[in-house]
Amino acid sequence: MNKELIDVVEIRTREDLRRFIDFTFTLYSQYPQWTPPIIEEEIDTLDVTKNPVFKNAKAHYFLAFKKGEIVGRIAVMINWIEVKKLKKKKVRFGWFDVINDINVTKALMEKVHAIGFENEMEFIEGPVGFSNMDKAGMLVKGFEESNTMITWYNAPYYYQHFKKLGYEDLAVWVEYEITLSSFEESPSKIKKFSDLILKRYELKTLNFKSKKQITPYIEKMFFLLEETYGKLQTFVPIQEEQIQQYKKKYFRYIHPEFIKCITNCNDELVAFCITMPSFTSALKKANGRLFPFGILHLFKALYFNSRASFYLIGVHPKYQNKGVTAIIFNEMQKTFNKFGYNIVETNPELEENSSIQNLWKNYEHRQHKKRLTVTQKIKEMSTK
Repeated sequence: MNKELIDVVEIRTREDLRRFIDFTFTLYSQYPQWTPPIIEEEIDTLDVTKNPVFKNAKAHYFLAFKKGEIVGRIAVMINWIEVKKLKKKKVRFGWFDVINDINVTKALMEKVHAIGFENEMEFIEGPVGFSNMDKAGMLVKGFEESNTMITWYNAPYYYQHFKKLGYEDLAVWVEYEITLSSFEESPSKIKKFSDLILKRYELKTLNFKSKKQITPYIEKMFFLLEETYGKLQTFVPIQEEQIQQYKKKYFRYIHPEFIKCITNCNDELVAFCITMPSFTSALKKANGRLFPFGILHLFKALYFNSRASFYLIGVHPKYQNKGVTAIIFNEMQKTFNKFGYNIVETNPELEENSSIQNLWKNYEHRQHKKRLTVTQKIKEMSTK
């Protein structure tokens, strides 16, 4: 295809954001593995008037057209906390989707380079969101698997496009599917080790029966996240306004018994785990809409399910590599068995996070997905 036939247009209105989101519903209509997002939630995330991240970030959104048809989209973002406080002169890109035409990918990425150059950035990374709480990573293994609520799906040719355009791999994440047995048949090593660690460090587990009981711990969990992952190459501090936004976005999906906290003898939070029933099937049935029936599918998935997804795990640095993750999974095993769950899928874990991956080796498991971000130095380009 002739590059000149590709027209890349910046969009700004909420109506255009709807087209930006709707494009993926067309692009992936023949991909049964693709799990659609809730459209209004996606738009709110990208809307400068709705998402508090814009107090410390800027974004540009582009649609690519060929012969009047949308053939690609991309969000270009700069997180000023990352740039100014962490001294990373990085321009982010995400919400990237294209037809199988490398010229479309090239045209969209030229916009990323142009905005990066205009703002004196040094390099590009993506696909990522505004922060670590957003989806991240391009799928490079597991195309036959469905994405979860907290991950993106993409076709195999995306990575091929970037390699041909000279982009390099940066961060790499892996995901696992774990098959659960009954608690009695689960690894005795984990159970014994969990009991030993609880006694050795005078820890106790907190179990919840209602969302009201969880509320006092939400902000503590976010603060612990920063303690846990603050030194990782991909981490950007989460601001108070964003905490409230994520609480609002995800609280409806929380089943209180699927959240575990661990405190020390001073009642300080030292670890937590948030898992959720799998909403993949429900989101496919909802097809992007909460109403009139989407909310019913999600509610049913919350209480009638056999699959779960790990969302977040946080462990204070003082307690890392001391077996606390064994306590977390041992407690979750009890809950999963109680509700009849037999499959749990992990969230994306950095490939070098060997401590958590070693835990899965005690269970029947398979590493079924892999995703990564790509990077390139900023090229001087016109912003026109």
